Amino acid sequence: MIIVIDNYDSFTYNLVQYLGELGAELAVAANVKVYRNDKISLAEINELKPDGVVISPGPGRPEDAGISQALIKELGVSLPIFGV
Repeated sequence: MIIVIDNYDSFTYNLVQYLGELGAELAVAANVKVYRNDKISLAEINELKPDGVVISPGPGRPEDAGISQALIKELGVSLPIFGV
């Protein structure tokens, strides 16, 4: 499963669509779940045991990034993270 962190940017669902298309091209089910940057915790992400995380563009200012910065700092060494 891939988690997409939505930083309240309109491009987020374009990313989700592309991930789905990539899964179809590879003949694997693309299990993608989207969470707003202020609606999920690091503990919840750990419980979900994702294969990777995509952090969407946005939010404009670092203080509005929600979980994104902590996610990179805490889980970046053990979890593949792709930021847009």
